[in-house]
Amino acid sequence: MANNVKMWNFTDATKEAEKTVKQKPTHRRKTVCLERTEKNIYRRAYSETQLMDAVGYEFKDGQSYHCITGGDVDALSYLKVVIRQQPLDYCLFSTWCMAAEDILQIDEWIENKNIKKCDAYLGEIFPRSYKIEWEMINDIFKKRNCGRIAVFKNHSKIFAGYGKKFAFGIETSANINTNPRTENGCITIGKDIYNFYKDYFDKIKTIAK
Repeated sequence: MANNVKMWNFTDATKEAEKTVKQKPTHRRKTVCLERTEKNIYRRAYSETQLMDAVGYEFKDGQSYHCITGGDVDALSYLKVVIRQQPLDYCLFSTWCMAAEDILQIDEWIENKNIKKCDAYLGEIFPRSYKIEWEMINDIFKKRNCGRIAVFKNHSKIFAGYGKKFAFGIETSANINTNPRTENGCITIGKDIYNFYKDYFDKIKTIAK
């Protein structure tokens, strides 16, 4: 069944965006809405293994995979599902915080060419509240020369990227740290959602020294 999926971007619209999106003024900013019609697929999973089995092995352009999860499923679990199907030429991730073991997983993917280029967008608490992890990710990105790290007032949990087979966007309620809570997530396949998030995060200026 086709449904309208709306993606909201609370930022000033660029001239290019004005050609393709609907806008509604708010008090101080503009709300940018990108509407898509696509097939929605719904899945449940209570472990990372179940998630991988539930969403399948062949993603199709224009489809969104909506999941409700519990157990050991975190944001990085969704990225694993994508990397299982293709190596990524580029991937950005956004999270409020993240665990050391997940930073090491991303480093392993970069080292093994599962991710060629990568940009990281972190919450403002990260440098001070997660000092060990902050040092780790900076050392890894400097060593791998893979992309940039930006810190700002951020609470979004997003992945967006592309490989030879498809582009994608992932939206979750979970940070990149495993916990037993129920979380929701959505994998959408298509260039539009990738470009939507890439355009936004490219404009972020870091507050970290």
